[in-house]
Amino acid sequence: MKTYKQQDLANMDDTQRARFVNCLSGFKSANVIGTRDRHQQNNLAMISSVVHLGSNPPLLGFVMRPRSTTRHTWENIEESGVYTINQVGEEFFQKAHQTSARYDREVSEFEACGLTPEFEDGFHAPHVAESALRVGMQLVEIIPIQHNDTALIVGEVRWVEVKGEAVKSDGYIDIESLGTMTISGLDGYHRTQRAARLSYAKPEKELKKLNVEGRSKDS
Repeated sequence: MKTYKQQDLANMDDTQRARFVNCLSGFKSANVIGTRDRHQQNNLAMISSVVHLGSNPPLLGFVMRPRSTTRHTWENIEESGVYTINQVGEEFFQKAHQTSARYDREVSEFEACGLTPEFEDGFHAPHVAESALRVGMQLVEIIPIQHNDTALIVGEVRWVEVKGEAVKSDGYIDIESLGTMTISGLDGYHRTQRAARLSYAKPEKELKKLNVEGRSKDS
């Protein structure tokens, strides 16, 4: 094992430190956030920080970087109050990664990166047609993180679309069957392989491996 102390991190150049620290949280979900401004300009941005915040009400959050430069996604969410979260699949992860480039406001990342915008009836923000799991979100609050001028964007789920037979009878979504990718660091993309589902953990009760349907593999 090699130890990196605080001063070691401080001595890294900015790019090296960003890559290093971004790997510390392990594998992360790969999503693109779809928004639209009041002029009907579509926007799409790669995000690797989406997290579950609660199930009742159903809340998801993600972190936006500092507003030292223009953040079209942040501005559009504040303006419209809605956005979409679209899981990135293997067949289009390179196009999704390209959305992280700094395009001008008048350029739609959908068009520039070769992805297709679609809309739910009455919902202002576009979702990604190529995504096998997309979620319509309503902004709940924006929580400033003062230490580094970022913000936690908190939203409530308004609708979900999932392709195929991925949703099991107990509510489990077989995300692996959708071909969803994960991210390590800033630019590492990975396929997934499920080891097992596990039974609900209770004190003094032995864990059991479950199949994808949630049934014991021993039954």
